[in-house]
This record gives sequence, C-alpha cells and structure tokens, in this order.
Amino acid sequence: MCGWERFCTFAREPERRKVGVDARVSLDGTAYEVDPDLAGEEVVLWWGIFDNELYVERGEQRYGPYTPVGGPIPLHRYRRFKKTKTQRRTERIEALAEKLTLPESVWGGAAPAVAPRAATAATPFVDPDPFREINYPNAIAAKKAIADYLNVPLAKLSAEAMDKLNAALADSLRKADVIDYARINLKPMLGG
Repeated sequence: MCGWERFCTFAREPERRKVGVDARVSLDGTAYEVDPDLAGEEVVLWWGIFDNELYVERGEQRYGPYTPVGGPIPLHRYRRFKKTKTQRRTERIEALAEKLTLPESVWGGAAPAVAPRAATAATPFVDPDPFREINYPNAIAAKKAIADYLNVPLAKLSAEAMDKLNAALADSLRKADVIDYARINLKPMLGG
C-alpha cells in the first residue's frame, strides 16, 4: 500500500501548454499563477483529478506546487511579480558594470582635450501633446496617478506633505517629473 500523496502522483497526466505573458495558465477554467520566469514559455503541466495544486515542468526543471489564484485584477492595476533570481542577478551585474572603470593604459592615455563650445542659445522644441503622453492635463489627474503609483490614497499623507505635493504640481505637470517626485519624496515616507 502507498500513501495518499503517492497515489495522487499516479493520477496526474502531463499536458503541454504555453504560459501567458502574465505568468498565468488556465486549466479547466481555473487560473494558476506560475513562476514569472516561465512567462511565454512552453511547459508541461502535471495536474491530477485528486489535486488542488498544479505542478509545472520545463526541460529538466520542475516548479510547483501552484495554487489557484482568485478574483479579477482591478481596472488600471497591475500585479507586480516578486523579482526572480535571474532578474536580481541581472541587476547586480548592471550595478557592477556601472562601477567598473578602465585604466588609462587600456584606451591610450588621457582623454583628448575638447575645445570649448561657443555659448549658444537653447531653443526648446515646442511639442504638441494631443494625447497627453508627456504632461498630465491637470493637478487632479497627476494626484490620481501618484495614488495609483503609491497604491495608497493621498488622504493618508500629512498636511505638510500635501502642501509640498501641491507646490510641486504647480511647478510641473510633466509625467516624468511627477512620478520622480512621488518616488523620491513620498514613497520613503510611506515605507516604500
């Protein structure tokens, strides 16, 4: 006689599937969220009639068990995956590459002197922004974007932080500036 867990493994059947770009796979109407490294890959699913969990195999590597994920994702939201081992390694390599410098002997000595440029007047490019791709249309839309970025209602901010935010939004509604302000000034206050 064998144990129940061992018996359940005998009742599993392999099925070849492609994992979606959102790292989810659907089986009999139930969605399972698998490892983000498997997104877009062809895998073998192991699921049996006695199982509540799903096991995934890609090449010689086995992943799992994965439980069903429930509920729809709210509109205008995206679930961020935990960083995988590959992504963490890539970030470490990128940080190391930024720190590395080459000695002067490798590239032939000191850098050639560059003649100073004559002062020229900079003329900014006037870019029509009909689809609101660069700037927010108003401060309310910018505040809504900040709340979505922080995943926290702005009412939880102190009065002083709101005053500084209003001053920053009066200064610029450019999307990059607004999100940079939220990342640098507001996210650390909220423990992010």
